[in-house]
Amino acid sequence: MSFKVYGLHIWLFGLRNHTRVDGFPLHFISPVTTFLGRDRRGAMAALDFEKRVAQRTAIREHMDKIGRKILVMSGKGGVGKTTVAVGLAQALAARGERVGLLDTDLHGPNVAKMLQVDLASRFSEGPDGMLVPVEVNGNLSIAGVDSAMEDKEDAIIWRGPMKSMVINDLLARVAWGPLDYLLIDSPPGSGDEQLTVCKSIPELTGAIIVTTAQEVSLLDAVRSVTFCRKMGIAIIGVVENMSSFVCPDCGSTTAIFGSEGGRRIAAKTGTPFLGSVPLVAHRSDGTSDTHALDEALDEIARIVHEGMTCSSVEER
Repeated sequence: MSFKVYGLHIWLFGLRNHTRVDGFPLHFISPVTTFLGRDRRGAMAALDFEKRVAQRTAIREHMDKIGRKILVMSGKGGVGKTTVAVGLAQALAARGERVGLLDTDLHGPNVAKMLQVDLASRFSEGPDGMLVPVEVNGNLSIAGVDSAMEDKEDAIIWRGPMKSMVINDLLARVAWGPLDYLLIDSPPGSGDEQLTVCKSIPELTGAIIVTTAQEVSLLDAVRSVTFCRKMGIAIIGVVENMSSFVCPDCGSTTAIFGSEGGRRIAAKTGTPFLGSVPLVAHRSDGTSDTHALDEALDEIARIVHEGMTCSSVEER
């Protein structure tokens, strides 16, 4: 009985919200603690709101300096989406355009590896607290979440809110400066990363959907088209990657995944077809002839740059 009175006394004055009897914890609800908890949560919510407003303002300021913001996506993994994103960025830069490439594939960031850049050692913070993207050449710069990864083989195990927070932080803090293009390399599918990019970047120009001619890839490409239309994102076009294998020795081509799959899906969904990109292998001596690959990517870059195939949201 005395313990009950003691427990009630604690509950009334909110001095503690737990006690012990014979080593066993007993928990009580404290109105005072609950009130203070609500007050703290309210204060934290206000601070969080202020942070989001400041973050949106920073994103807007950065994005206002960029001409075209393009999301490179795929419905299925393994179709070479990052290869196309990197190749397209290089092709646009080679044409004299100022290009930024942001890697938002949090679970498998590969942009820096493909460009042979160590982001962790070269990514830096400016005097204003903004992050300075890494310059690959005079016209191309990159940034990505792997800039903060000490162990490149470590796995990122995050839930959706954490992913969105990191991507928004990158969008708000990376000071790209004036750009003609910002290409955003996203992970496969239509999850938190794509949703965050679509909702956070003002005036997103559109999306490029990468697929192969395999039936499963084509099916997932249709899902990517559906995602874009539901999100109100313009579809710049479809790219069929690995459309044919170019023999490094004799130069003959073989459609190992079938042919014209990307073109068929583009026709079926009423979206532009940007072109096909071949698969190029190394010769036995370690060299490779990338002429066909470079030519295909340059043609796609030309089409994208000229804006000849970009469909508007109203047209869909």
